[in-house]
Amino acid sequence: MRASAIALETIRIEVPEPALEAYEAALGSVCATVGFFRDEANGRWLVEGVRQAGADEAALTGALALAAALTGVQAAPRRAPVAAEGWLARTRAAFPEQVIGRRFAIRGTHLAGPTLPGRITLTLDAALAFGSGEHGSTRGCLLALEWVARRRPRRMLDLGAGTGILAMAAAQLLRRRVAAVDIEPWSVRVTRQNVTLNRLAPLVRAWRADGWRDRRVRAGAPYDMVMANILARPLCLMARSLATHLAPGATAILAGLLANQARQVLVAHRRCGLRLEAMIREGAWTTLVLRAPRAG
Repeated sequence: MRASAIALETIRIEVPEPALEAYEAALGSVCATVGFFRDEANGRWLVEGVRQAGADEAALTGALALAAALTGVQAAPRRAPVAAEGWLARTRAAFPEQVIGRRFAIRGTHLAGPTLPGRITLTLDAALAFGSGEHGSTRGCLLALEWVARRRPRRMLDLGAGTGILAMAAAQLLRRRVAAVDIEPWSVRVTRQNVTLNRLAPLVRAWRADGWRDRRVRAGAPYDMVMANILARPLCLMARSLATHLAPGATAILAGLLANQARQVLVAHRRCGLRLEAMIREGAWTTLVLRAPRAG
């Protein structure tokens, strides 16, 4: 289908920081892409989603009502039509090549020319990468992965894979298999597309799963490394399950955390026996590197 045949709209909501997580989840339930950006002038957050115009209107209304009930914050959405061609041009302009750490480079399919020498280059569709709002979070995970890779983990899981970038980075860096799971069918489709695009199908397996409730996810344990770039609340809720399914001495890379959320996530995992090895800050985002106790 030609891009010009698709009618898109942008939905924008401005909220204070305590309500960010709930409203991001609300838009994420109906939008193909969601981003959130901090207004440095007033300290509030702009949550922005792009979807097919008019799609899932009842679901959007319900999700926003739930977010309001959970947070006590009433936020009225603003809508604006977006031409598909204009949206794609915007996504491409917002997605230049990113050079991360010592080993990685991320580039969109719209970029031509040779790749950077000495780096692992991961290619993503610019139209799918736009609006994630998680650049600092993703960068923190990739920096942590560089550091953890020296341990040569064998059994690896990317929990909440999104576009599959972390699973692909681990597979390419270590040349070992990685399981990539997400609760959203759209994310699984995008991950599979990106895996094929980067010729990593033999190493990355992606499927839809509700975290540790999934039998196949549990069957792959104990894991030597788990990466979870999600949100603070689900990370806290899954702390016990994560600790249970880690191998002795294994590593967990946890991200998707604003600076003021890192402590609550750390406390939840310390209660389960994990210890902090490193804390990486990239802008407003914090990544935690945790270690399971060794056997004996």
